[in-house]
Amino acid sequence: MADFLGNTQALLKEAYNYIRNEEYDSLFEEFLSPDKVLEADIAVEKSEWIRYFKAYRSQFNKVLWPYKWWIRFHQNVTKEEVIALSMLMSIKTSLLGLPLGWGKWWVIINPKELTRNELQWLSRAYAKAFYIEIWPDRDVPAPDVNTDSQVMAWMLDEYEKLVWYSSPWTFTGKPVAIWGSKWRDSATSLGGLIALKTYLKDKWEELAGKTIIIQGSWNVWLHFAELASRDGAKIIWISDSSTNLYDINWINIIEVTRLKNAKKSLQEYTWWDRLTKEEFLSKETDILVPAALENQIREANASSIQARLILELANWPITREADLILGWKLIPIIPDVLANAGWVTVSYFEQVQNSQNYYWEEDEVKEKLAKFMQKATQEVIWISKQFKLSLRTAAIVLGLKRIMEASFLRRR
Repeated sequence: MADFLGNTQALLKEAYNYIRNEEYDSLFEEFLSPDKVLEADIAVEKSEWIRYFKAYRSQFNKVLWPYKWWIRFHQNVTKEEVIALSMLMSIKTSLLGLPLGWGKWWVIINPKELTRNELQWLSRAYAKAFYIEIWPDRDVPAPDVNTDSQVMAWMLDEYEKLVWYSSPWTFTGKPVAIWGSKWRDSATSLGGLIALKTYLKDKWEELAGKTIIIQGSWNVWLHFAELASRDGAKIIWISDSSTNLYDINWINIIEVTRLKNAKKSLQEYTWWDRLTKEEFLSKETDILVPAALENQIREANASSIQARLILELANWPITREADLILGWKLIPIIPDVLANAGWVTVSYFEQVQNSQNYYWEEDEVKEKLAKFMQKATQEVIWISKQFKLSLRTAAIVLGLKRIMEASFLRRR
């Protein structure tokens, strides 16, 4: 990811110009660097060898703490990328009004090369290595790419063995059976849908009848497709890692869900095509939803985008250069820092439920999530109109302003 950290810092510097204050200047300069970055070696034991994997941990900012950090197992990472992601996540939690700072953990490993037992060993070794740093009021981990509720269950189990007391609020993203929150799996998709509908309502438009193209990975795209189709949207193109589906009327999401749940190829669907990624993204549509990996829309293909609106459910799916091109084309973007914040919001709900030892039903989780997402989206739209900013810059302005205010009040 070319100069991800530099581009992220440039975005924040641009946003800071709209809230510049002599009393904030030194605080802002401090904010551009993490509180602490740690490195460690995590061991994975096989029958014939022990292999060590490098791990990075960025505790970015504790002004609104406790730190909330995602654990990612992936083979491609740099320390700068970890810092940049934790910086953006700090803005995200502030934007949503959540009492969370941010951090990021990344273990450089390809989990696909591990057996299930080895993945469990890695998860437990991770908890052993850092359990002293993990506290419910200081540092709370959650799953990210290639980590899931099962990984969190293993880590929580190992952690509780070490501290010898029940501490379900120390990890979030857990299975519901061991005190995870209901509606967690669909939180990102539902949060993005709420942000989209709130934006359309401000434009006196409805989602019903709108055509949508979704570039997907993992389960976020499928949950979003299900929810959007129930509201009357027409899903006309879908892609996953191997297949592009197309239907001139709209795709039967029930059939797609059946295939995915049965772990069958989407090529068994009625219509599918072998389009390149660039061809797929350039199809005409009302709404384009990149929900896969970062850097999917770049300088090379941004000019061919024909969507009338983009909803970023993936993290950083549009590069800085492409963002400028899309701005020139007057294509509004509901940015990832807002659009995919449903997951961290429900993760916060999980902490609240754990600390109270009282758990909410799905309807209550969805109702509370809707309030958070609607409020944040409305505030971003208002700032965008007031200062004539893109939604991305407006979102960062709002999140950064709250962090600067909190930092100043702590030190004045």
